[in-house]
Parts: sequence; structure tokens; C-alpha cells
Amino acid sequence: MTENTPDPDYPENWPTRRGLRATTAHRSAEHGGTVTEPSTFADRIFSAPDDGGSFAGDLSPDGGFAPYRADAGLGQEYRTSGSVPPLPPVPVFEPAPSEFADAPAAEDGLPAETSADYSGSRSAPLPAPDRAPAVAPDRAPAVAPGPAPEPGPTPESATAPGPSRGYPAEPVQHPSGQAPANGTAAGAASSRADLRERAPARRRASFPDTQTARIPATRGFRGVLAGLGLRMSPSESELAERRDIRAVSQHWPGPRTISVVNGKGGANKTPTTVMLAAVFARNGGGPVLAWDNNETRGTLGWRTEQGPHDATVMDLLPNTGNLLSPSAQSALLARFVHHQTEDKFDVLRSKPDVLASEQKITMADFDALHEVASKYFRLNLVDSGNDESAERWLRMIHHTDQLVIATTTVEEHAEAGALLLEALQERGGAFAQLAANAVVIVSQSDRNGTDAQVRSVAQGFEPLARATVTIPYDAALRKGQIRFGSLRPATQRAWLAAAAAVAEGLSEPAPVL
Repeated sequence: MTENTPDPDYPENWPTRRGLRATTAHRSAEHGGTVTEPSTFADRIFSAPDDGGSFAGDLSPDGGFAPYRADAGLGQEYRTSGSVPPLPPVPVFEPAPSEFADAPAAEDGLPAETSADYSGSRSAPLPAPDRAPAVAPDRAPAVAPGPAPEPGPTPESATAPGPSRGYPAEPVQHPSGQAPANGTAAGAASSRADLRERAPARRRASFPDTQTARIPATRGFRGVLAGLGLRMSPSESELAERRDIRAVSQHWPGPRTISVVNGKGGANKTPTTVMLAAVFARNGGGPVLAWDNNETRGTLGWRTEQGPHDATVMDLLPNTGNLLSPSAQSALLARFVHHQTEDKFDVLRSKPDVLASEQKITMADFDALHEVASKYFRLNLVDSGNDESAERWLRMIHHTDQLVIATTTVEEHAEAGALLLEALQERGGAFAQLAANAVVIVSQSDRNGTDAQVRSVAQGFEPLARATVTIPYDAALRKGQIRFGSLRPATQRAWLAAAAAVAEGLSEPAPVL
């Protein structure tokens, strides 16, 4: 085997057996030993004597073991020929008498430390170490019982004033009525909870934008510019119209009954009923019913579109029980009402070709008819008759949620409406409340009439009703079937305002009469 000799002056650095022998000799020479040539690693391990100590070393050429004693210092060797050298004596530490003459006795019931030589003799006690001596896991030192801990303060003493440990002089009142928890962490948590309860509630801002989207102008010159691509805000009049449309488009919880009344014939009750029904149905959608409650040849059926049948209220009355049964379907009602294809509401006609005595409606009959109407329609607009003493008229007032006084600029019509409101006021209770919440709709019936004339009649009703609305003259309302689309724009806008005024009283149902 060829040895690698990178540096002849330092053989201990060679990676060969010769380098190992040189290293061992170098260490032995430095510590006063003899230079010997160690054997192989296996010879050193299996030839070492065992005296119960911890050794590591080399086997000498003559068969002896040259151990390194672990507790004799790094690199210190003891050479022998097969025998273990005696252990060196441990130096005994003997302090001066004056240094420990006044040393206190051992504390905590532990004996004072002493040093012992190999002959078993005891020497003077050693000073206490800086840290506690190691204790075997299976034997813990006996600890002498110390003094009993001082008892904590009682609730009385805890709240009593005094210089004790930072307790408050007066007890702290907590919202929950419980004392604060002991301990720094629990006390801090309780303090934070108290601060949160006493702090004003903060409401965070909502992330979604709930504001109504701004729609550009659609009417007038602003609407023309908006149609060309310029985003123009609507005018004040257009904003007012949008508010009215929003008012009549609402749906209220539960059905509502609107009664259009005036004790004088020809006071424009039927056109008022038709127009209000058309505005509510066209804007709010849903089932809306116009009901002719006139027993003396009512004209509601004549002024509206007829369906594929000629049924009237007298045909519906015998079938109220079937329509109120749980298995009844809403489509069955189409046999008795007449749908208005353009204005989207239904009409329950009276039978004008027979005498009033042949179509008497009692209070019980009206209740049954009203129950059917309330089941299938969200809004019921009742065109009343002229007989204020009839049972059907009185029962209509009992079910009314919003009262509407229809009149024209004719003095007799206006006076009849005013007298009706005053009569309801005199009856008091729910009747007086119904009259005070009434809406008066004044229609111009004279082609040559003036606006001042209409305003004069409306002002006369202001002390008696909640709101008054004026309707300009329109030839489409004078005769024939009435269609909302056939009216002039000014008349349509006026009826929209009238319906919005009526809708303001439908938020809450009227009190029971």
C-alpha cells in the first residue's frame, strides 16, 4: 500500500496509519508520556481492561493498555502492563476556621454539604452551592412544612377601606351584579368587558349602496337631450310625477276597500271609480276590482268593457260559498267579472235592466260578496248607489278603508258631498275618523268652466277632508266607455295625482265600524 505523504515535516496530518501513530506520539510527548505506536482500533477496543471506570486509549506494543481516564483530565495517560493504575487522590478542601465560623445552619431541613476522602473521614462543611443539588428522580428531598399561607380577605374585608394591595376603598358595581374575577388576567378581561358595555354603540356603515338609482329625464326638453346621449337630471315636475307613480304602485298587507260616494246622482261617481281602478291596476299591477253597488240601475257596466258573458253581481251571489271553499280556484271568478283588457282591472256589474226591488242586497249578502272580493283582489273600488239608507250602502261604509267623495263643479253635487261628510263627523268614532281621512275629487263637468271655479269648490272641502284634488274637463269622460289611454295628458296626470292622494290613506286599514 502506497502511503500518501503530502507534507514530510508534519506526518500527523497524513491520512494513513503512520499519521495516526505520529499523532499519538505527538500527544504523548506533549503530556509527558512515552512515545508508543498504537495498534489498530479493534485491538484497542477488545483488549481494554474493565475496572468500572470510563477509559479510552491505545494498546501498547507489549500488550499493555494505555488508557485515558475520563475524569483525570483531557489527554492525561497512565501506562501499565495489563493492570489498572490506582486512582489519584482527590484533593480535600479545608477552609479557614474564621471564614465559616459563623456560617448559619442548613436551611429547609437539608444537611450541610461535607467532603469525604477515600478513607471515609468527614471534613468541614462546604459552602452552599449557587444552585440546588441534583436529586435522583425516585427520591425527592423532604421539604419541611412552612408556615401556613395568610388567608385571603373576606368579602367584608375586601370592600373595607384600607391600604391593602391596591383594592378599591369601595366595591366596584358591575352591570351583571357579580364581583370581578380574581387574578390579573380575569380582572383585565372584566375591565375590558365593562368598558365595552359603557362605551356608546357604534354602528358600522353598510357596504351595499342602498340609494335609489338616478334615472335621467324622460319628459320635456330635458328628455329630448337625454335621448341624444346627454345625461340630464329630471325636472321638478317629473320628479313629482315619479313620486305619485311610486305611491300608486305599492302593495299593502291585506286587501283594501275604497268607496266612492255621493248622495246625488250624476256627481261623477262612476267615472271616478273607473279612473282610480285604471291607475292602480296599470301601475301597481295585481288584481283590482271595480264593483257596482248601485241597486237603482247602476251604469258602471255600461261605461266599461264587457267580457265574453253577461254575468252580474246577482249571478255571483249564489256562488259565494263555492268561491270561498279551500278548493276554489281564482280562474273560476272570471265567469262573473269582466276584465278590462287595456286598463287591466275587473268589473263586477249590477243589473240595470231590472227594478231595484228585484236585486235587493242585504247586509249578509254584502258581507259574503265582500269576502269573495277580498279573497281574490287586493284592491276593491266600490261605486256606491244614491240611497244612503240602503243596507248595501251602510254595509259598504262598514268595510271601507278609504272614503272618496266624488263631485263636480255643480253646486248641488258639491253640497251633497259636504253634507255626507258632516253627517259622518256627527256620528263620531270610526265614522268621524273615516270622514276626516277622506279624499275629495272635484271634476270639471262644464266645457266652458274655469279653473277658478274648480279651485273654489275644492277649497270649500278643505276643512272637511284630508285632501282635495281637481280634474280638468275632458270630453272622453262625458259619455261612452272610458279608457285611460283616451284621456288628454293633463287629465291623465291629474288622475295620477288623485290616485296618489288616495294611496296615502291605505297604509293602515281603517278601524272597524
